[in-house]
Amino acid sequence: MSVVARDIKDESLSSAPLEALVDTGSELSWLPKELLASISITPLRKRSFATATQQLVTRETGYAILAAEGFETVDEVVFGEPGDLTLLGVRTLEGFGVMVDNIAHRFVATTTIVAAGPTRV
Repeated sequence: MSVVARDIKDESLSSAPLEALVDTGSELSWLPKELLASISITPLRKRSFATATQQLVTRETGYAILAAEGFETVDEVVFGEPGDLTLLGVRTLEGFGVMVDNIAHRFVATTTIVAAGPTRV
């Protein structure tokens, strides 16, 4: 899946399209630290993550606009270190308002569920 990241403070700062794996087991999206720094996205905090092999790693996170296949959202992103995979996580997919069609390898738009009170008549 090809993803583009943009700076939330200056949308003219945009990355080249980057291939990423869609990983519904990952909460956040992971993009290379150098790519994020190149478009002025700055780390705001550090978070710890458990990898698929149960290793605990600490990475910086920040905020970016992410776009893929015509969908777009603002999301927290992980500043990936060398050796980390480039991933689109489940929060990004939810922000896009999509499900993954595993057979056709594409996104399918979904209806967003809204919590609402009783209807007034």
